[in-house]
Amino acid sequence: MKAFRLDELDAERAANDGAYLQFLRERNMSVGLYALGAGQLDPQQPHKEDEVYFVVSGRASITVGDETTQVGRGSVVYVPAGVPHRFHHITEDLRVLVVFSPPES
Repeated sequence: MKAFRLDELDAERAANDGAYLQFLRERNMSVGLYALGAGQLDPQQPHKEDEVYFVVSGRASITVGDETTQVGRGSVVYVPAGVPHRFHHITEDLRVLVVFSPPES
């Protein structure tokens, strides 16, 4: 079994001075924790993998392709491979679990 605590993952991510920490990688998927502060810009580019975002905390808008919606704690967003997307108008520090399938390359 592999089990994780979000507070420990967030501390490890912060200690490594990164917005993203991949903490699980398996044959068919990878999982990470993504963090952006209030007002911060999201620099990500489209990925070659499908993604699912689960918002753990915070509040922001996300644009996927030409659709925009507001997200907050408990929101789940699917992003197809190759589709431009980004978080913006981040009004509360954002913590998001990210699942890539297949694993992020």
